[in-house]
Amino acid sequence: MSDSAGPSAAHPEDSPSGDAASGPAPSSPFHRLADFVALPRLGGLALSPDGTRLVTAVSTLDRERTKWQSALWEVDPAGQREPRRLTRGTAGESAPVFTSDGDLLFLSARPGAGSGGKDGDPKPALWSLSPAGGEARPVLQRPSGIAGVAVAADTGEVAVVAGTMPGAADAAADEARRTARKEAGVTAVLHESYPVRFWDHDLGPAVPHVFWVGPLPAEAADGAAADEPQWRDLTPDAGPPSGAGEDVTVSPDGRFVLRTEDVPDGPAGRRSRLMLTEVLSGETRVLVDDPQADVGAGRFSPDGNSVVCVRESASSYSEPPDYTLLLVDTASGSVRDLTAGFDRWPSAPQFDASGSAVFFLADDNGRHAPFRLELDGGAPVRLTRDGAYSDLQVARDGSALYALRSAYDSPAVPVRLDPRATDQDPVELPSPGSISALPGTLREMDATAPDGTRVQSWLVLPEGASADAPAPLLLWVHGGPLMSWNSWSWRWTPWVLAARGYAVLLPNPALSQGFGQDFVRRGWGEWGEAPYTDLMAAVDAAEALPEIDQTRTAAMGGSFGGYMANWIATQTDRFKAIVTHASLWHLDSFSGTTDAAWYWQKEFGDPLAEPKRYDQNSPHRYADAIRTPMLVIHGDKDYRVPISEGLRLWYDLQRRGVPSKFLYFPDENHWVLTPGNSVVWYETVLAFLSEHVLGQEWERPELL
Repeated sequence: MSDSAGPSAAHPEDSPSGDAASGPAPSSPFHRLADFVALPRLGGLALSPDGTRLVTAVSTLDRERTKWQSALWEVDPAGQREPRRLTRGTAGESAPVFTSDGDLLFLSARPGAGSGGKDGDPKPALWSLSPAGGEARPVLQRPSGIAGVAVAADTGEVAVVAGTMPGAADAAADEARRTARKEAGVTAVLHESYPVRFWDHDLGPAVPHVFWVGPLPAEAADGAAADEPQWRDLTPDAGPPSGAGEDVTVSPDGRFVLRTEDVPDGPAGRRSRLMLTEVLSGETRVLVDDPQADVGAGRFSPDGNSVVCVRESASSYSEPPDYTLLLVDTASGSVRDLTAGFDRWPSAPQFDASGSAVFFLADDNGRHAPFRLELDGGAPVRLTRDGAYSDLQVARDGSALYALRSAYDSPAVPVRLDPRATDQDPVELPSPGSISALPGTLREMDATAPDGTRVQSWLVLPEGASADAPAPLLLWVHGGPLMSWNSWSWRWTPWVLAARGYAVLLPNPALSQGFGQDFVRRGWGEWGEAPYTDLMAAVDAAEALPEIDQTRTAAMGGSFGGYMANWIATQTDRFKAIVTHASLWHLDSFSGTTDAAWYWQKEFGDPLAEPKRYDQNSPHRYADAIRTPMLVIHGDKDYRVPISEGLRLWYDLQRRGVPSKFLYFPDENHWVLTPGNSVVWYETVLAFLSEHVLGQEWERPELL
């Protein structure tokens, strides 16, 4: 790199791959991709019943450095003790949850659990680790593995989710049917209803069932496990394509199991409803079924007499979805809307310790904040001033609220909140996931769209950016489209680019959530209109800053962001390069090949009966206008935006002589999930930008 005002000015030792060949040590782990992919990544949080232990899953590279492997770590809720590692299984551990006695349950495909069927391939089993320590022991297994677990908070009784073959009454029959298919060389699946796949995997022939297990077997005095408990299928009629669903929770007293179930909704459509099963009798009834909405994310009150859940109104050609919280009486099924008039989209609700209030999360003005809502009236109250929160955990004595908090200048870390305070900063707890240094600074900025609407953005500025040394600008467009830039992302980490001297702009244009229903409505069904002009307004505002070099700019995005990258390429030549990942190109073709066609066509309509939005918004119709060099990236296992979109885009660019490259991942899905491919992804993007934004010679990544 030789451009004195570019990324090489601050870090001349870097190659386009981001791994220094010589020179001084990097100032942050983002300067070397090998260091970046080795950073620990936190996910999930569990709080013990007595409130003295927090457990989170931490992913790090395995010994071969070819995959991320999770382990469970304990964090001190008081913030006094250093975190300590609890598990070291070679298969990794996930989904931690505590029993009422303080035992830690988790899922792992460790060898030796006695599961996996005749082929010997270990499947996830349920393991238990005593609060006294020692070795974890397997407590539940199933031929197909266990997909999820729910625990009664007061009694410790357990329900699990496990895939089961059609017609299999028990585990032995399930395994026999799987073995018969394998020995016969049969992989075919017969579908009789839509859909047939989801994100990156085929549906069927096995589907999820919910089993009641009750009390877990105690460990015998000699260390051996007691007899296998009696499994009782609470969903014997679960059938394809979605089975009994996997969002399962148990009432604190163990009386009820609550789950979300998908049901048909019109031609090839689906919607979800809440089902309640009385454990003792096995009787199942519909708790909430709204023909005009999806209902899910249900959670019990401490006494088990009420449920709080999320209602997502069905979108239509003219209206986007809207979200609200419902309070449901488990005995009568009566429903009360808790957040009518609240112009944000609540999610992940749960009761406070007393059952008199509900906590929930919602995007709000470029943040993802926790809210508290008193059930006796009043408006939701936001608890924090900044950051994005997940995995809320309520202390049973009501003294504290715990969560994982991230932001664009911090990956997820465990924090403690005051359940009653507002506009607060959380107390960060010692954890293995903190970042010591960032190669730049983060600022918030606003722009004004042509129609006068405020457009909020985050801007990452690299170290050394100034009026005397302005940085090249990279526009990143988020996916969704019904989401917003507000939290740390390991897949789209602007600091990797900042470490090479780029400024990264992260705008929230029309369709972004957290700015009100009208803001979403501005772009509904018109992706090429307000979302595009909002993005250009944000870029104009960024380019007006003295720290930005407006002559060296690029744009990139994934999924909906990839669609916008394609649309931008057809509408303007202001950018030197465009990177498009998992992108929509031919909307008519996409509408029938995506794994959720019915959801897509609610917004854009049937392309044969209502072609207007396809004609106006499909980038492929304007391919002749593209002049900007493009890097196309796509994974073959991406069923949300099928590989056909990337292949057609690539062909259309090549046929027109547009300078372009195609980075193809045969075994990745909508994201890039393995360390090696992640490094190659960044290396290729950086090399492409270096060539077209900085004017340097193309340098092909070594492993490509």
